Amino acid sequence: MALTLRAGEASSRKFLATAALAKVEVSLSPSTLKTPCGLPVPELILPGGQSVRHTNAILRKLAQIYEDAGLMGNDFIESGLVDSWLDWTTMEVDHLLLESEDFTEVLDVLEVQMKSRTFLVGQRLSVADVSLACSLSSAVEKAGHDKIRQSHPSTLRWLLTSLHHIDRAMASQAQAPKASAKAAEPKTAKAEPKEPKAAPKAAPKEGEEAGAEGGSSKKEEKRKAKEAEKKAKEEEKKRKEEEALAAKNAKFAGPNLDFKNFQEHAFGNVFIQSQCHTDRQWTNVGALKPEMKDSTVWIRARVHNTRKQGNKLCFLTLRQDVATVQAVTFGQDIAGFSGMLPDESVVDVFGKVACPEDPIVSCTVQNVELSVEKIFCIGRSQALPLRLADASRSEAELEKDPSLPTVGQDVRLDNRIIDLRTVANQAIFRLQSGVCMLFREFLLQNDFQEIHTPKLIGGASEGGADVFRVDYFEGNAYLAQSPQLYKQMALMTDMPRVFEVGPIFRSEKSFTHRHMTEFTGLDIEMTFKDHYHEVLDVLDSLFNHIFKGLTDRFAREIEAVKTQYPVEDLKWKHPCLRLKFSEAIALLRKEGPAILEQRIKEAASDYDRKILEKHLASVKEHQENEDISTEDEKLLGIIIHKTHGEDLYIIDKFPKEVRPFYTMPDPTDEKWTNAYDVFLRGEEITSGAQRIHDPQMLTEKAKAWGVPPASIQSYIDAFKYGSYPHAGAGIGMERVVMLFL
Repeated sequence: MALTLRAGEASSRKFLATAALAKVEVSLSPSTLKTPCGLPVPELILPGGQSVRHTNAILRKLAQIYEDAGLMGNDFIESGLVDSWLDWTTMEVDHLLLESEDFTEVLDVLEVQMKSRTFLVGQRLSVADVSLACSLSSAVEKAGHDKIRQSHPSTLRWLLTSLHHIDRAMASQAQAPKASAKAAEPKTAKAEPKEPKAAPKAAPKEGEEAGAEGGSSKKEEKRKAKEAEKKAKEEEKKRKEEEALAAKNAKFAGPNLDFKNFQEHAFGNVFIQSQCHTDRQWTNVGALKPEMKDSTVWIRARVHNTRKQGNKLCFLTLRQDVATVQAVTFGQDIAGFSGMLPDESVVDVFGKVACPEDPIVSCTVQNVELSVEKIFCIGRSQALPLRLADASRSEAELEKDPSLPTVGQDVRLDNRIIDLRTVANQAIFRLQSGVCMLFREFLLQNDFQEIHTPKLIGGASEGGADVFRVDYFEGNAYLAQSPQLYKQMALMTDMPRVFEVGPIFRSEKSFTHRHMTEFTGLDIEMTFKDHYHEVLDVLDSLFNHIFKGLTDRFAREIEAVKTQYPVEDLKWKHPCLRLKFSEAIALLRKEGPAILEQRIKEAASDYDRKILEKHLASVKEHQENEDISTEDEKLLGIIIHKTHGEDLYIIDKFPKEVRPFYTMPDPTDEKWTNAYDVFLRGEEITSGAQRIHDPQMLTEKAKAWGVPPASIQSYIDAFKYGSYPHAGAGIGMERVVMLFL
């Protein structure tokens, strides 16, 4: 595809680089269109005569022409991130570079982003990398690579990597036309250099020339015949080897058995189509114990790996959820069949429980193995796009040997079905289920009632722009950002204690691990008799129940995660530590500077040192009623762990400036509120408060905050007909699991 591009010098390189990466030919000419300020307006002319104008629109169009290049990301989420970086480049970076030579602010943003990444989005170069790299290249060149390397090493690494990809693509495209042109040139005979005439040789004797030619021809024929014979022998040998291998594979691939009588055989392939019932009694891999020695069991599991030893012995590792056990087959035919099973195949195994002399350290069930009597493949796996051993590699293994293969995020997400089979991922999903189960269990035991609130609603549930809008017949609807309004309304219907486990949607473009566009909310709301601390007592006991339940009932899953991702065990007490906001700030100011000063001494780069120095200055000057930042929260978590030996704590009485208008003010000092957060390892996992339940006070607070009462009239009306004092909280399930581990 050949396209015409009209552009100014500033954006030409971006377009040409993107076109080269997208394998599109473009012809460039000066732009004839101008902005009111006199700047050229880029324009892309498509084959049908349509045109695309302005930088980002053209870049997106070029990037989308060849989808396999992945220039717009590999999925919907990555595409959105690419768009965000493109907009940031044109609206902020390009304008800043025009107005100032100091672009440290841009480098600071990139350094944070690129510390653990190769490119801006995903694992491949995107059009966002192209645009930003082209914008920054001249400025970085002018500032000097050595200077940037000292202050922002990750940013410089990203920039040079991106420019290398860009230059290589443009050079490749430039060479292609030359190569084709050269191929199209007619070949001309080269003029042979003239040689001096040699003296005439004596004429050969009659028959001499013919004899020489005849002898040479016979030798050539003989040589060709030998080569043909050799080739034929090699082909015959190869054919026989292939036939022998095919016969061996066919032999050890096993027979295809009828489900009605498959148990009469020792091995083979079985297709289950619900033909009939069997009398087999099943045992879980994790339930195998030494006490079962010499008993026979049926196991259904995946083939984690196989190891053939000689002709008659094969070891298999069988995996079922997070448990693995060793199985042994003996005998030429059954061992051959077992050794030919592809990894991840599903098998039914009938065997005798044995107790090995030495523990099998490569399996989770170490004091038991199975002596296989029968093995049937019921689901044969095809070739795998990734190895589970590589996807399961621990951080300790990689530190010890960085050359070991690992699996990148793109490959994991493209093959998520297989990635989720790793023992650590299986355990994480079971722990998520455990958190929800223990949450429900505790609340039901304490007279709470589960409710289910709408998720498709007529207006933004928390206001603001962070809401997903969807088409709803002839109008619009919105995905719920919070069930809070509905929880409070439920209390006013005389349900005194309610909870919900359900999805929550936030349209937040965030690059942090703390934010998700969709997560599972664990919400509670309850009336109280005298004081909102009654709700804090419930929350404290709830988290104690969850963490104790996980520790006691999910020890196997926790150990499975720690094998791949080592972490220090969570430390908590019941009741947990409670601090007022002012007390937390005082502790931060007292203990924080010493920790930050030590970190500054150990900083690996000037960039890290500057960030820490900036944080140190803010901690020293932190006001009593000033909100705490994410970095302050993490530092406070370290301080409390060090001074109190706890990772779970509650901060109460937040300043009114950092809480919504519907939060009940403190009865003795209105600069504080009856609001609280619960923290785990220095990160907030729960936010809540006593809500204002008086309609008159709620109306006045809304006006004071600039919220028109008419816009929340249905919310205010919920408290007009007799209301209870109440409070509640919202918990992010994924964040609890992440920080527990």
